[in-house]
Amino acid sequence: MQSKIILISDDTDFFEYIVSKLKLRKSDELFRFAFSDLPDKLHLLSSSLLIINSEGHQEQTLQLLDFINDIPTVVFGYNNDDEFVFETYKKGAFLFLTLAASDEEIEAKLIPALKLVTTYEKTALYRDMLVNNKLITKNNEVFLDFTNLLESEIKKIKKNASVATLIAISPDEKSKFTVQPNQLETVILNNIRKNDILMSYSFNKYFLLLNNTNKDKAEIIWENIKSKLPDGVYAGFASVGNKSRQQLVNEVLNNLHRKMSSDLSFIDAEGKRNSNNFKSYRKEFDKKIQQIVSPVFYHIQQTYSNKLFGITIEQGSGDGYGILYLKSEKYFATLKITNPGLSSVNIDISYNNTDNSNENLLNLTNKRISLEPEELESGLLNDLIEQFISEFKEAVSE
Repeated sequence: MQSKIILISDDTDFFEYIVSKLKLRKSDELFRFAFSDLPDKLHLLSSSLLIINSEGHQEQTLQLLDFINDIPTVVFGYNNDDEFVFETYKKGAFLFLTLAASDEEIEAKLIPALKLVTTYEKTALYRDMLVNNKLITKNNEVFLDFTNLLESEIKKIKKNASVATLIAISPDEKSKFTVQPNQLETVILNNIRKNDILMSYSFNKYFLLLNNTNKDKAEIIWENIKSKLPDGVYAGFASVGNKSRQQLVNEVLNNLHRKMSSDLSFIDAEGKRNSNNFKSYRKEFDKKIQQIVSPVFYHIQQTYSNKLFGITIEQGSGDGYGILYLKSEKYFATLKITNPGLSSVNIDISYNNTDNSNENLLNLTNKRISLEPEELESGLLNDLIEQFISEFKEAVSE
């Protein structure tokens, strides 16, 4: 099977150096990009081995690792800067090598990386088959809508007086932003029967209907599936019986959240929050959301840098997960992302004049968009920011 290998460097000599080490096959695809090419080429990075020359671009290398943490990545550096090496591994690099490494060392260490790419490619081919069979969408989301489908299936179950169990599946708060949706779907779809149905409920949360299966047997089936999934994925169960769709959904979601809550480390034996553990949990929760926000902000800034003609785009810091500023000669706009608790993520958008006066304000209204934590994903956030930029650009040009 062919492999796709992408080289990123602003030094053309590096391309010649590394190509001689790769021992490419005729079927392999090789791409060469400069760092400035990336905003327009990010879509090519999937199912590939990424090799980055970090010399002179350490910050951009770390930002890129934040964005592509599910792609096998090898980072080359000209020296063993311990802090930088640590940061690359912390952000998900598969391997760090210096240019002083021997040919034998490079070859020996790149082989596992290439094998990992092959695994990703096989998974992609499998998912293409699912798309062709209309089981999932091209965006790697489960195709079936639970609302109408579950209603129809419940009617069939009641009519035939058959047995069935509904399972609600979701990663916990610590894992929901790191476990890839297609990772869950692929494992589940590989381990259920043709008459079982997987349905999307929300981001990284699913319903699985097991036909002709009682609750005890469903739990056994789930244990088999769970053993092949990452840690931190939970399930709640409910027998279909004579319940309505809403009754069934309420019961299975309650059971799911009850199971997840019973395992939360910041809940003590008396059901009270342990503040020390909660602070640790909160820190981890913040980190997961930041792993979505930072790459999107980076991508937006790279895409629109020097392309808004009279409008600058800047990233700020402070309370929350990040702030984007749009500034023209007379006006500025702010998009701020916060999460005051663990219940919702707020995206606040506001507008003002650069002199802070209230005269001749833009014909735009301040607004707040509130999302459940599981609803915040890169595609949605990117779309909201694109709309934010488009509306401001149009308003200041009037």
